[in-house]
Amino acid sequence: ALAERAELDAFTRVKQAIDDMVAELLQEKAEEIKHKDACVDELHTNQVGTQRKEHEKKDLVQKIEGLERTVTELTEVIGALETDVTEMKEQLKLAGEDRDKEQLEFQTVVTDQRETQALVKSALKVLADVYNKTHAAALVQKQEHAASPQPAGFKSYKKNVLSASVMSMLEEIIIKAKALETQAMQSEEKAKFAYEDFVQETNIAIEAKNDDIVEKTRAKAKADEELVETREAQETVVLELDQLSNYNVQLHQGCDYILKNFEMRQAARDEEVKALKEAKAFLSGAKLEELLQPPADDDG
Repeated sequence: ALAERAELDAFTRVKQAIDDMVAELLQEKAEEIKHKDACVDELHTNQVGTQRKEHEKKDLVQKIEGLERTVTELTEVIGALETDVTEMKEQLKLAGEDRDKEQLEFQTVVTDQRETQALVKSALKVLADVYNKTHAAALVQKQEHAASPQPAGFKSYKKNVLSASVMSMLEEIIIKAKALETQAMQSEEKAKFAYEDFVQETNIAIEAKNDDIVEKTRAKAKADEELVETREAQETVVLELDQLSNYNVQLHQGCDYILKNFEMRQAARDEEVKALKEAKAFLSGAKLEELLQPPADDDG
């Protein structure tokens, strides 16, 4: 009886050991399934995250290129506008200098023509006074000649026949001088209005270009600021991609063996569990049909 009990205890310990081994194998199986599922999920998440960040990086690169073009174009436009403003200011300066020369020339012409008129008028007045007196003297002489005959050898005093021609020439000089004065004044008036119009139009154009410069400068500053932010965002994405890449390496180090050998390991473990259960069944006197049943995930 003692021997039978000892033998029974030995079988009991063996069956318990088998149960413990099956339980351990099933636990390993469950943990390996959990590990495999986690690997699949993490690799998928890593892949999706990498693709998303690669797409984000591509968008940021394109945005940076666009902003750089914008900054370059705005810089060129601002430079061209500033050049235009500088040239228009120079044109105003030159136009002002030309205007000063025109005014000086006008004043010179007017002064000369007025002086000419004054001088000729004075000469004409002198001649007119002389010839008028001469005409009066001739009349007196004629009257006296009628009263007492002129002695032989004396001629009658007559008005110079060229006096009318000289006076006519002087009057013509006055008319021409007056015409030149009038023409100069008209030309001055036209030049004055033309200069004022040019100054007004140029100042309006300068103001418009300065406003455009302000607007373009603000746009460039905004683009510069956005460019800095976008480059920082790109650096962040590149860093995140590096982290994703490093994590991907770690995942493959911890998952490749499991994923590659999962089916084989699961099958081998199932075979081991089946064999252990068969051994236990034999020890317990199980029937053959029970031994042929496929192994379950638990120890039944």
